[in-house]
Amino acid sequence: MNPSASLRQKAGSIDGRDYGAYQSIKGSYSYPGFNLFIDQIPKDPYAPPHTGIYRIQVQRQDPGIVNFQPESTIEEIAFRDFLTRHFSSACEDISKGRRGTGYSGVITIGQPGQAILDRSCVVITEAVIEVRCFLGLPAAGRKINGAVAAAMLLEELPEIVRRSLYDENVDRNMLDRHIRTAVDAEALRSQLAPAGLVAFIADQAMLPRANGATDQPLNPETAIPFVSPESMRVTFRLPHAGSVSGMGIRQGVSLIVGGGYHGKSTLLEAISAGIYNHIPGDGRELCISLPQTVKVRAYSGRAIQKTDISPFIRNLPFQKDTSAFNSENASGSTSQAAAIIEAIEIGVRLFLMDEDTCATNFMIRDKKMQALVRKADEPITAFIDKIRQLYLEKGISTILVLGGAGDYFEVADQVVQMIRYQARDVTDNARQIAASFPDKRTAEDSGYPISPRQRIPLQESVNPCNVHGKKSIYAKEVHRFVFGSQTVDLTDVEQIVELSQTKTIGQALDYAKRYMDGTTTLREMVERVIRDIETQGFDILSDRISGHYAQFRSFELASALNRLRGFQVIQQPE
Repeated sequence: MNPSASLRQKAGSIDGRDYGAYQSIKGSYSYPGFNLFIDQIPKDPYAPPHTGIYRIQVQRQDPGIVNFQPESTIEEIAFRDFLTRHFSSACEDISKGRRGTGYSGVITIGQPGQAILDRSCVVITEAVIEVRCFLGLPAAGRKINGAVAAAMLLEELPEIVRRSLYDENVDRNMLDRHIRTAVDAEALRSQLAPAGLVAFIADQAMLPRANGATDQPLNPETAIPFVSPESMRVTFRLPHAGSVSGMGIRQGVSLIVGGGYHGKSTLLEAISAGIYNHIPGDGRELCISLPQTVKVRAYSGRAIQKTDISPFIRNLPFQKDTSAFNSENASGSTSQAAAIIEAIEIGVRLFLMDEDTCATNFMIRDKKMQALVRKADEPITAFIDKIRQLYLEKGISTILVLGGAGDYFEVADQVVQMIRYQARDVTDNARQIAASFPDKRTAEDSGYPISPRQRIPLQESVNPCNVHGKKSIYAKEVHRFVFGSQTVDLTDVEQIVELSQTKTIGQALDYAKRYMDGTTTLREMVERVIRDIETQGFDILSDRISGHYAQFRSFELASALNRLRGFQVIQQPE
């Protein structure tokens, strides 16, 4: 291992040369208190961060290094998540930022959001803590700036390590709080199903976000704390927080109603985000939902491959088969039907829907429309006629935000009204209103079975190579990634919250091909991929080490595959 001081001489010797000369500093270097491994350097200053591999290792036995001995998987994930944030903060404080062309001068790490996630940017073994970061080695144009490179490597980087990984600079109370918050959230989530609940919103939670483009919380001085209706209040005992009370949403069919801008969608978004644990101060630390919660919506234009949407749409004109429905340009109703069936295929337990993003003709057919358009001439069975069947036959609950479809009062188990961001239990009132209208719509096809057939992915239809035959998998946006010669659109997969998740999903699609053997179902395949990552780590996904991976669920991986154009399956017989 080379002494760190040798980097100054190397940086000086290549100063002013073409950027490619940076390849000469690859190797391992010993610093006071840590080691640096430069495994891969981009050959261009404009190359994105994921193309560089820089690893910092500190010894856990070193008494100066921050340490914590996790007793569970969730504690380890929370510890690594805390170190990621601490290192990221130190980068912002110490690194002088861009100095030159492209990413010159940048020192950074995979940017964490509000969720506490299992990520690859900090790896912990029995012996070491390894941080995987990115250094944008500086250039003017494409000519090396050796002086700035030496300052980054020998002044800024050691100070970042000292600030973020040395025990004297870590607030132990903040670390303990971070870990306790994750443990309590996980403990609460494990108690939902035994209590007959699908979601829980704690009293005094701060649900609103700063704006529609960020997951950051609204200023607490402006946000209205959530308070549970007394009739829906439940109490749980948590390992660290002790007794916690809030609104419990029971299994079955639940409606969230109210006027515009009163907080209906904000509540639903908090429930949607409840599949993740959140950092202290987020406001939603104890807003929890079942792990198998899926938010669905209509999204015209997506591809669908041999999906049995017949429980919702059948008897199409010209005898088009909907038990193995194919489309390269789905409509709003067929896209929403497919999203529901695909989630059932993977094992959903709770659906979330917002009327604003659903296909109207898929959600409801009122009495007047039924009178004008006979059922024999309408292929779509509205969701209102299947929502209770989903629960009674499949055990799948639904939480639905509504502003205009009061017919759903007939099928609801509980109704919550949001008034100025405050929740009210109006279930009894909604039932009385429903009973006062004797002239009701007619239920349609409520008995048609919901039994989607499992599908078997075909390996040859999943090609990560571009038109030049080179593997090409990358993501620059949270809801879009490039896979081979196409861009996969995940706009309607709303529970992806970080770019690192999208990057990982793209790599996982390629990894999943090993399980596409002509007999393994889609559900079995995604579950095996998830299990492999959980037991072996993210590094199995690629032959290159990366610090830009983060956890995702089987639902998101399956959703990406289902939206891959050209994807082919064999549909299992009934």
